[in-house]
Amino acid sequence: MHAASVTPPSGNGSHRLYLQVLAAVALGVALGHLAPGLATALQPLGNGFIALVKMVIAPLIFLTVTTGIAGMAGPASAGRVAGRALLYFLVMSTAALFVGLAVGNLVRPGAGLHVDPHALDSHAVSGFVAAAEHHDMVAFFLGIIPATTASAFTSGNVLQVLLVAILFGVSLSRMGERGERVLSLFRSLTELTFGVVDIVMKFAPIGAFGAIAFTIGRFGLHSVVDLALLVGSFYITAILFVTIALGLVARACGFSILRLLVYLRDELLIVLGTSSSEAALPSLMSKLERAGASPSVVGLVVPMGYSFNLDGTNIYMTLASLFIAQATGIHLSFGDQMTLLAVAMISSKGAAGVSGAGFVTLAATLSVVPSVPVGGMALILGVDRFMSECRSLTNVTGNAVATLVVARWEGVLDMTRLNAVLHRTAHTT
Repeated sequence: MHAASVTPPSGNGSHRLYLQVLAAVALGVALGHLAPGLATALQPLGNGFIALVKMVIAPLIFLTVTTGIAGMAGPASAGRVAGRALLYFLVMSTAALFVGLAVGNLVRPGAGLHVDPHALDSHAVSGFVAAAEHHDMVAFFLGIIPATTASAFTSGNVLQVLLVAILFGVSLSRMGERGERVLSLFRSLTELTFGVVDIVMKFAPIGAFGAIAFTIGRFGLHSVVDLALLVGSFYITAILFVTIALGLVARACGFSILRLLVYLRDELLIVLGTSSSEAALPSLMSKLERAGASPSVVGLVVPMGYSFNLDGTNIYMTLASLFIAQATGIHLSFGDQMTLLAVAMISSKGAAGVSGAGFVTLAATLSVVPSVPVGGMALILGVDRFMSECRSLTNVTGNAVATLVVARWEGVLDMTRLNAVLHRTAHTT
């Protein structure tokens, strides 16, 4: 079978969507600050948009991965792509953990708070701790296997859909000429699904408006002021990680990280407004294909990255852990910090895909490191929503870079097309 690309919908309305989402976010912030009661009531707008996006994620991943693998030279090719992606994820995720640890030691955002660990009320975070207890590595890997083929599409677990798609893709590739009709049908369905994504994204401004209005109305801007050093340290660290670490990786592969960020501005604004990286997954895949990355690589690397390549979450985990230790006056030796890093490296995979994954992952990490009280999470509960936006933005950017890097390694990234798209976007902004 030969590879064929399904062209996603064109981005002619991209600039208009960018302005609409930007205006919606600004209005949402203003409404949340001026009329918090009304703003809080608008939460269903954000939840509804995210639900619309999640509705198309499962079929989109199934179709793109299945057709991508069927169009490859064989299962070995798909295995090589997955192996290279996992290697990249391991290196960058570990780097993100070390960055969070380094900044936590240098800035010491929790020093001086002098919180009595025995006076902490852990009741507010008990739900996150309970969720973390059910997401160890064994449960994580067993959870990748769906109860039935159909249940993979209703569970909300991206990795279950990915597993089914890989199996179907390999089977389809082994059918030879007999599978051409099925492959042609799947490609047509992929184009149809991208069309649905294009329709759904028109509601992005409404979703972003409702979600950001709720966040500001519910938690208030004042909650950030109380822990400004922690929030500011996290945002600055994430920005530096994207521009320097990911920027160097991007430059080594022949493209500019800043131009890529401009190209993905719609997706990043949607993530900013909704605090959900999943809200941008379908359109992110569309944009990367349009930029010259092979659909087969996009279909494999992006869904895998959403579970295994969480750069923003990793920075948050080590930085937040050190903040809690410093705020409660607990000294962590070098050995303690290395243990913390090792546990975080594992737990960041075990809690992937869980609602509120960043906070659940932090709970899972602290529960294995007894010297840091899990109840200390209550100190940052009020600002976690604001930091979740930065986590998601960093995660999405990291996965976009990872996809382009793996495609370049595989020799299936059209560099001429990529640079033309990035230059054109930069000049029309």
